[in-house]
Amino acid sequence: MVKNPNRYSKLIEKVFAKTFRQGEKDIFFQREDLAATAVELGIALPKNLGDIIYSFRYRVALPESIRRLAPEGLEWVIRPAGQAKYKFSLTAMPRIFPNTLLAETKIPDATPGIIGMYALNDEQSLLAKLRYNRLIDIFSGVTCYSLQNHLRTTVPEIGQVETDEIYVGVDRRGAQYVFPVQGKGGSDKLGIIQIEQDFALCAAKFPNLICRPIAAQFMDDNLIALFSFEESENGIGISEERHYRLVLPEQMTTEDLTNYRNRTDNPL
Repeated sequence: MVKNPNRYSKLIEKVFAKTFRQGEKDIFFQREDLAATAVELGIALPKNLGDIIYSFRYRVALPESIRRLAPEGLEWVIRPAGQAKYKFSLTAMPRIFPNTLLAETKIPDATPGIIGMYALNDEQSLLAKLRYNRLIDIFSGVTCYSLQNHLRTTVPEIGQVETDEIYVGVDRRGAQYVFPVQGKGGSDKLGIIQIEQDFALCAAKFPNLICRPIAAQFMDDNLIALFSFEESENGIGISEERHYRLVLPEQMTTEDLTNYRNRTDNPL
């Protein structure tokens, strides 16, 4: 069996080539197709076949041979289509990147020092900083509570989905919310597929709550980009983006506080 760094690309290229039809917007395949194609090509598979799909969703782009077959303005992504079923699908916004020109907001860092010392990876560190600094509350304007992290469940017509953390909240009117949160650190990138799944998760499991998916991305060690999303007839779009920098209390200046007080979106 051949094993090399490009084996995932060779495998996904072959699966796509077998199923591609010009003009089709959705191209379906199954997990067993990956295994059968790997045998055909003499490629060693990982123990977890899902790592192949995960890699092309959040770590690396699909091979150029696939990308060049997308119409102008669109890109191929891999979406879930049921239990152990997937589809190559066209979308206009496959990945979500922070706007580097956006202003920062300083927040006094309330993360316990011992948490920073022993966080096991970037994603866990990110989720901890969101939680201890109440960044979901600050960003959403809603009083929020962490309900569960790494929620894994099954959603009709999609199959198994996983959300990094679920918050529930209530605003001053008494309206109740659910905030599925996706966090990415290191080299992993935020993908629109996760947000689509979060909307579906809310509809299936929390139908009576207002659904506001949130995505979080480390821009550097203490600078966190947060995004919220909404659904419309044109699909999913980013409704808001904010950047929060966690700082020592003494790094907050009078000028900072004056600037924040004068921001035009202050509701008070």
